[in-house]
Amino acid sequence: MAVHTSQSVAKAAGDDIARGRSRRTDQRPGGIRRALSTHWYAWAMVAPVVIVLGVIIGWPLVRGIYLSLTDANERNVARTIGVNHIDATYEFVGLDNYAAVLGDPVFLQRLVWTVVWTVACVSITFALGLTLANMLNRTFRGRGFYRMALILPWAVPGFVSVFAWRFLFNRDNGILNKLLDGGGISAIPWLDDPTWAKVSVIAVNVWLGVPFMMVALLGGLQSIPGELYEAAEMDGAGPWQRFRHITMPGLRTVSMTVVLLSTIWTFNMFPVIYLLTRGGPGDSTEILVTQAFRQAFISTPRDFAGSATWGVLILALLMIFALVYRRSLRKQGEVW
Repeated sequence: MAVHTSQSVAKAAGDDIARGRSRRTDQRPGGIRRALSTHWYAWAMVAPVVIVLGVIIGWPLVRGIYLSLTDANERNVARTIGVNHIDATYEFVGLDNYAAVLGDPVFLQRLVWTVVWTVACVSITFALGLTLANMLNRTFRGRGFYRMALILPWAVPGFVSVFAWRFLFNRDNGILNKLLDGGGISAIPWLDDPTWAKVSVIAVNVWLGVPFMMVALLGGLQSIPGELYEAAEMDGAGPWQRFRHITMPGLRTVSMTVVLLSTIWTFNMFPVIYLLTRGGPGDSTEILVTQAFRQAFISTPRDFAGSATWGVLILALLMIFALVYRRSLRKQGEVW
């Protein structure tokens, strides 16, 4: 028996050494070639996606970073007028554009409002999505109808929804002010007052974002074993205790993911701001991405270098947020 055991141990040790050798062999260039030859079909399927992403995202990104280091504008870029072609005359200026943008008080104003807008939208959207998900996770009559009705804002194209809300917010003929007038309340300047305009854009973005949040959290709720709730109820745990100690920990992974995605989407939510208020009244609702758009397509002359600089700074801010977010998840034991 002892001999058999020692032989088994020796055999296991030999297997471990063999596996170690094979792993070291796979890490060599020959191992890479063998992996490519073995999984050529997978690489062939991935290659078109990589190429398309490189063309659609990679090239504009590199081009934008390059333009942010120049003084390119509408007057000095290459252009064709009739049969005449005018060559580009813009020059490399290094980090001057970044120094100018970061030293401009406008950047800080846009950044503060963008952060406020993002935090408000994500927080309210998450709270409403979690509430609705908990309601729809229960069995009651007409649950399917309510699910369809709550997902409807997600199905309607964003620009159509924004135009509909713009009509609702109309000061003179909007339905909301008509209802207020019927109740003896004076009309509210929804889109004409800076404070009410901010409230309006937040409300519209929350209305558009709640369906996604609700569906994601509902899926997370349905993955939590029901036995946990039954055991907690038998132990005398109340609704709040079950929600705090079972529901929220069970939704942690899903919550972290949807909060990250919602933050990135809201930070760059151009359609709601531009189509609803055009950044107004004045510039009270301008966020970073609408400011970049304004410099590239509305200002005279159009400042391509300045717009590219704003775009690169937006990308840098989101990358910093993602890295900090990832680090915080690791500290909490989450893998991402």
